[in-house]
Amino acid sequence: MDTGIDLRAPWQQLRERLQARELLDGPGASLSLRIPGSDAMWWARAGDDAPQRLSWREPLPPEADAHAAIYRSRGDAGAVAIGGGAYGRCLADFGGGLPQVFDEQARHIGPMAAWGNVLLLQGRPACLGMTATRLALNAELFEKCAKAYVLAVAAGGRVKPLPWLVRAIANRRLRKDQQRAAERFMQGQLPEESRGY
Repeated sequence: MDTGIDLRAPWQQLRERLQARELLDGPGASLSLRIPGSDAMWWARAGDDAPQRLSWREPLPPEADAHAAIYRSRGDAGAVAIGGGAYGRCLADFGGGLPQVFDEQARHIGPMAAWGNVLLLQGRPACLGMTATRLALNAELFEKCAKAYVLAVAAGGRVKPLPWLVRAIANRRLRKDQQRAAERFMQGQLPEESRGY
């Protein structure tokens, strides 16, 4: 049930926003948007002029394989950016994990785990979002959190995560949003934007 939604313009806008904030940098930086109701995505390297429509069932360029793997395993993911900003890319040098220190981080990014919205792929940050707008916000939030964490750890500071109850409540809200997004994608629709906290 391919809906025929053309996401090339939103892809271009998202790329411009991420590049303007230097959040789609580094070797192999790439960006994609899932096409609802299909096994396809709009994907391109950060420096390409326009995205290509690629099916996950066909042979893919090596850089696109990671995007396809994320979409196959995460029914809620509607947008993926691989590359990140300067501090996000430094995270691999500081243990590769980012504790949930801020409530907004716990609510929209979650833990750096299989269901969170940020993970490291061969040392490069991969940011996920249910929509293009949510991906942009998540990438910006992740870079801010990574900056605070990397600077604190580099200076020898101790970083304490949020209390478990705060993390549990925020993460539960994120999981509910992800479940609703997965349902919308299966119905061939774009997810609704998340509202507030």
